[in-house]
Amino acid sequence: MCRVRIVLTIYLRETLVGGSTSAARPGGIVSVMAVAGIVASLMQTLVVPLIAELPNLLSTTASNASWVITVTLLAGAVTTPVTGRLGDLYGKRLMMLVCSAPLIAGCVVCALAGSLTPMIIGRGLQGMGMGMIPLGISALRDLLPPERLGPSIALLSSSMGIGGALGLPIAAAVAEYASWRVLFWGSAVLSVLVAVLIWLLVPVTPGRASGRFDIAGVLGLGSGLVCLLLGVSKGADWGWTSGTTLGLLSVALVVLLLWGWWELRVKDPLVDLRVTARRQVLLTNLASIVVGFSMYAQALIVMQILQLPAATGYGLGQSMLAAGLWMAPSGLMMMAVSPLGARLSAVRGPKVTLIAGSLVMALGYGSSTVLLGSTWGLLIVTCVCNIGVGLAYGAMPALIMGAVPRSETAAANSFNTLMRSIGTTVSAAVVGVVLSQMTIRLGGHVLPSEGGFRVGMLIGCATALVAAAVTLALPARAAGRTTGRDVPAEPVTAATT
Repeated sequence: MCRVRIVLTIYLRETLVGGSTSAARPGGIVSVMAVAGIVASLMQTLVVPLIAELPNLLSTTASNASWVITVTLLAGAVTTPVTGRLGDLYGKRLMMLVCSAPLIAGCVVCALAGSLTPMIIGRGLQGMGMGMIPLGISALRDLLPPERLGPSIALLSSSMGIGGALGLPIAAAVAEYASWRVLFWGSAVLSVLVAVLIWLLVPVTPGRASGRFDIAGVLGLGSGLVCLLLGVSKGADWGWTSGTTLGLLSVALVVLLLWGWWELRVKDPLVDLRVTARRQVLLTNLASIVVGFSMYAQALIVMQILQLPAATGYGLGQSMLAAGLWMAPSGLMMMAVSPLGARLSAVRGPKVTLIAGSLVMALGYGSSTVLLGSTWGLLIVTCVCNIGVGLAYGAMPALIMGAVPRSETAAANSFNTLMRSIGTTVSAAVVGVVLSQMTIRLGGHVLPSEGGFRVGMLIGCATALVAAAVTLALPARAAGRTTGRDVPAEPVTAATT
């Protein structure tokens, strides 16, 4: 059996990538990474069609069932910086395979779950697999020739939008016409496929960093993030002035300040804050928070408008499946514009691409003032917004990798992904507050008003303009052609610490 396995592996490598892993075709590597990104991001929208049914399926309350979504966010936020640092130390391909293990296990646990606790455990394991995306983007710097790097980064970044967009209609169709457990069994099969493709087709990427793993930094960042994201994501349920919410946010502030103090003094930090404080990296991360905020606002609002009853005067009365299908083209637009974004970055630099993406997002939100009343109008709004997201998401990793040493690309990209996650979490909280305050009554139910939705879209437009303004402050010749060379270290001054 062992000899058969070896022969089969060699055959597959020869057939699919044209030789040994050292001579792997760039196109095959990028394709595998893109599939991995789609599958990992698919997990975020997998349970959305089940939200209303989860209390009955798991014999629990609606408030408790919301943890099925919250725990995935928390697990992904906490583990992504950790897997990024481990990728720099021990190899990005190895850590991508490690990330696939909890992804597969989480799908299986959810498929077998009959109550709330195992479902939460499974969804937490699925969240731990999200680190696969920034690891894949970082690995491209080690595996591809310079001329292929920009387009490949843009394509892989856009795969996150495709996974999120396709997840809604696929999950809705499966939930409507088959058992909900099929969702998780199918996801388990896809996750196994991704792991096999990475093992067979992606060459080994040796660790480039040195030093010890910062366990204290992991504990500090993890506990601080859990308190911060719990306070932000559950504040509406617990009350923004409740002792629990204010206590969590206060603890988060203290813990993260202490964590920063530690990271600046330890020899081998989890996140090198001196590198993170460089102007290009710092401003790109700030822009990532704002872009994440803006991107998520329209996703929350448009899905609700599509599904609200027509009796409201502004709802479009679509089923979950139909609403998901109306949303799907916007995700595909992200992949369609990735070559354009890569070409723009190659000619004008990723700073220009990030500004352009932010302005296109603002244009999409602005168009909602006249297009909010029809399904076709909302399709145009979401497509324009996601064209901007695709441009912005493709530029941010290029800006990050153009400003950090090769030995820190995985950690830096993972931290950037964390910034986007914080932006989406804050967006959900802010938009949720707006929609909960601006309501109407219909048939004994309290529903968000049309004015609330319009205010939410205007907030999305404003934050997209803020992202463009932040990007303008980037260095005039922001490094973005990630050629694989090491970036020279900047001198550490009082400003950078």
